[in-house]
Amino acid sequence: MKILILSVLISINAMASFDQTHNKLNNLLAEYTNVEGLQTLVNYKGLKQNQDHLNDYLSSIESLERKHFDKFTSNEKLAFWINAYNAYTLKLIISHYPVKSVKDIGSFFSGPWSKKIAKLFGKKMSLDDIEHDTIRKRFKEPRIHFAVNCASIGCPSLLREAFTGQKLESQLDKAANNFLNNKNKNSHDNGILYLSKIFDWYGDDFKERYGSYKTYVKKHFGINGKIKVKFNSYDWKLNEI
Repeated sequence: MKILILSVLISINAMASFDQTHNKLNNLLAEYTNVEGLQTLVNYKGLKQNQDHLNDYLSSIESLERKHFDKFTSNEKLAFWINAYNAYTLKLIISHYPVKSVKDIGSFFSGPWSKKIAKLFGKKMSLDDIEHDTIRKRFKEPRIHFAVNCASIGCPSLLREAFTGQKLESQLDKAANNFLNNKNKNSHDNGILYLSKIFDWYGDDFKERYGSYKTYVKKHFGINGKIKVKFNSYDWKLNEI
């Protein structure tokens, strides 16, 4: 009986020791990012010169055991994966910095998103594994496309704070508003929606929850009736200060 109680207490302590505020990432984002308009830019040069904060955060998520993660709430799990994606993207860039674009990393046969740069729950993972095989597959939350950041100007801006289970809903809405209100990426004029190619690539993800990406965007802009859509070109330039 004593052994069982001790085992339960150890498990509870292990869960409690994980920082659900993701404070290390929060502090890093506050220090190494800046906002110009609605675009978040990253000080990759400064981050490369002082990688301790990022490495500390990555170590904290890599040390989390699956049995403890499985006891997180759904929002805590999704926040964990979004933060992991964004943190490993930062690591990917500074590991190859200086680069002009994330697409400069890798080769014809192996792009940046297929590199096995993460080790979570004892498994080597790529950014594609995290985004497509984990986040999109398990959570069915289309607003993640406004939250995960591909280190490019055309991408939805990096939120200057870590996602948390407690604030996830409001943070996803904030990320969506930042993206949709950025007229360089999304706008409407004379019956035409000029949208980011994010909606071209991942529009189907909005069907189950919102009916379609058009319905979601039209509601945001207060548009009624039929409207045409044209997709803007995507800017792959590094989102660098």
